[in-house]
Amino acid sequence: MINQRKLVIEPDHAEKNYWKDLWLFRELFYILSRRDITARYKQTVLGFVWALIRPLLTMIVFTIVFGKLAKLPTEGTAPYAILVFAAMLPWQFFAASLSEASNSLIGNAQLITKVYFPRLIIPTSSVITCCVDFLISLAILIPVMMYYRFAPTVNIFALPVFLLMAFAAALGMGLYIGSLNVKYRDFRHVVPFMVQFGLYVSPVGFSSAIIPEQYRLLYNLNPLVAVIDGFRWAIIGQGLSMYWPGFFLSLGVISLFLYLGIKKFRSMEKSFADMI
Repeated sequence: MINQRKLVIEPDHAEKNYWKDLWLFRELFYILSRRDITARYKQTVLGFVWALIRPLLTMIVFTIVFGKLAKLPTEGTAPYAILVFAAMLPWQFFAASLSEASNSLIGNAQLITKVYFPRLIIPTSSVITCCVDFLISLAILIPVMMYYRFAPTVNIFALPVFLLMAFAAALGMGLYIGSLNVKYRDFRHVVPFMVQFGLYVSPVGFSSAIIPEQYRLLYNLNPLVAVIDGFRWAIIGQGLSMYWPGFFLSLGVISLFLYLGIKKFRSMEKSFADMI
C-alpha cells in the first residue's frame, strides 16, 4: 500500500494540496521505479551488461574517430579515452532520461485514467530509473582508469552536483515535451532528433576548450556543456579548470528549463486523463 493515511481530495484546492500530495504518494516513486527497472532487465539476454557495453563501445568509436583520425587534443594529462568516457556518462544519462520522461505519460495511460495521484510522479520516477543505468556505467570508470593508470583527484566528490544538473535538465525538458506529447502525439519524433543533434553540438567527442574564446560563453547556452565539462573536471581533475561564467550560465538555463517544464506540466495536468 502506498500510504495508510487518509487522502482527502478537496474541490478547488488541488493547487494548495498538490505538493503535499507528492509527499503523501512518495512510495509511488519507489513502486514505479522498481517496476520500470524490473521490466527493463527482466527476460533479457545481456541485462545489466548492456549498460556496461554501450558506453564502452561508444568510447572506443569516439576515441578512434576524434582522437586517432581527427587528432583532436585532449584536456590536461588524461588519455583521450577517459576524456570521452567522462563525457559519455552524463550524455547517455541525459539522453535516456529525456526519452523516458517524454514518453512516460503515454506509457502509463491506464494508470492516469483510473486513479488520482500527482502526475508529476510518473516522469520523475522515469528519470530516477535511469540513474540505475548511470551507476552501472559509472562502474566501468574504475577499470578504465586502472588500465590507463590514471588516478582521480578530490574533485571526484563534486560529481553528484553535476549529476543533479543533468537530472534537472532532463526532467525540465522531459516535462515540457511529455506534456505536449499527450496532446500532439507527433512530438514523440522530436526527442530522437534532439538527442541525435545534441550529441554533435555537445562536447562529447571533443573538448569544449577548442571553442574560440569569444564564443565560449554563447556555447554554454547548451546546458549540457557545463554538465559535461563538470564531469570531466570532477573525474580528470589534473590540468583542468572550470569555465565558471559558462557554468553559471548553463545553471541558469537548466533552472529556466526546469521552471518552464513544471509550469507547462501543471497547466496541462488536469486534462491529461481526457486527452490521453
